[in-house]
Formats: sequence, structure tokens, C-alpha cells
Amino acid sequence: MSSQSLSSLVPLARPDAGWSFTLVPAAGEGGGSFRTSLRRKPDYVARGQAADPARAAAEAARRARTRLRRYCAGNGLNRLGTLTYRGEGNHDPVLVRQHLGVFFRDLRARTGGAAFPYAWVPEWHKTAHGLHAHFAVGKYIKKSTIAAAWPHGFVGIKQLGNLPVGSTVLSEARVAGGYLAKYVAKSFSDPVARDLGAHRYDVAEGFQPDRLRFSGRSREEVLARASEHLAASPAVVWDSAEAEDWQGPPTLWAQWGR
Repeated sequence: MSSQSLSSLVPLARPDAGWSFTLVPAAGEGGGSFRTSLRRKPDYVARGQAADPARAAAEAARRARTRLRRYCAGNGLNRLGTLTYRGEGNHDPVLVRQHLGVFFRDLRARTGGAAFPYAWVPEWHKTAHGLHAHFAVGKYIKKSTIAAAWPHGFVGIKQLGNLPVGSTVLSEARVAGGYLAKYVAKSFSDPVARDLGAHRYDVAEGFQPDRLRFSGRSREEVLARASEHLAASPAVVWDSAEAEDWQGPPTLWAQWGR
């Protein structure tokens, strides 16, 4: 290793190398990676000046997808809805965000006033109609109530079905989260959708699922600790050791329940 690369490495706050695994119990999901006892000191990179913009966008999309999917699963958001505009539509992302803020405040008032978890993602129409929004909630709300809170056009709402026998609310919420996460990922890669900037998605405040972090000397150890906490074995495990073209640090992802 060159003296230059050595000088760009600094000791971690934790002295020992090992695995770190973050579990989101309510979502039945977690992931982690191997950490070394030294880490590279990051260089400042101005916004939009990443050495590999495509890779940076892909990584940002992955993080956003993961956060949104876990939020939906952790809160049981298993009902998907769509809000569209009448007439010539709406082409202003800022205005869409304002309309959605008012919509969810009005919806809360019309359903008893208690706060509830929700998530929404804007999407550009394939035609020139502008933007519409997809959203997810975890409780039954009459379509007429939703329509009354959205005076700008048309609404649709449905509980997810056509899932395997024995599927749970968690299963349904994972599917709903997957739908919304797909639109978020598109906003990082599509040249038009990238104009959404900071308005790619939003969630209700106060409902972020708790996270637990486990440390260990091996992937088996952290996975065992997470499984012990959930009192179950993982249903699905992905290990970067099985990916021939994996270029990042050793990584592990697991999902429990159905």
C-alpha cells in the first residue's frame, strides 16, 4: 500500500474489525457489512461532482428504496392509492408537495384526527399530463373520504390481493413498499424524474420503525443475534460472498416472516 493511501486511512472510533448488522424488527428485515479497523478518510465532493455520477445515483436510489420499503413494512402500509389531476394536470413538483401536505392533513381530520403513518411518491405521467402521486396507508379509509380530501381530480385505493395463501399484513405491506420504492428508484435514473429533487417521496413523521444494531466477528454471529431477537430463522438471506461480480465490502441482507 502506498504512503498516500496510508495517509488517507484513519482509525475507526471502534478499534476492532468485524461485522455490523442493522435490524428493523417491525419490518422483519436487516442488513449489514464487514468493517475494517481502518477506514478511508472521505474527501469532500461538491454536490453533483461525484467521480462516478451513475454509481452515486444508484447508491442514493438504493438507500432511498430501503428506507421507504422498511417504513411501509414496519407500519403495515398495505393499501395503495393514486391521486391524479383533472384537466391539463400539474407540472410543478413543489405544488404537488403542497397539495399532498394539505391532503393528508385533511384526511387525518376526516378520519378522527389521530395521526397515522403514510407514504407517498410522485410520478410523471407517460403523457404530457404532468404529475400524479401514489400513496400507501395501513387502515381502511372510504374512497369517498379520500376523494373529499383531494379536490384536484380523481382518486383510487385498493388493498393488495392475489398473494399466496397465508400471507400477512407484513407480506402485503412489503409489496406496497416495493411498488413505491420502484417509483423512487426511477426518480434517480430518469432524466425527467430527477427534476423532482428533494421531493422524491415523503412519509408521516413520528412513525419511523426502530432499528437495532448488532456487532460480531462473523456474518454467522450477527445473523444469529438478529434471529435470536426475532425468535425465528430468516426466510431469505442474501450474501455478497455468493455474487461473483460483487465489488463492495462483504455484505449481508436477511428477511424474516411472511
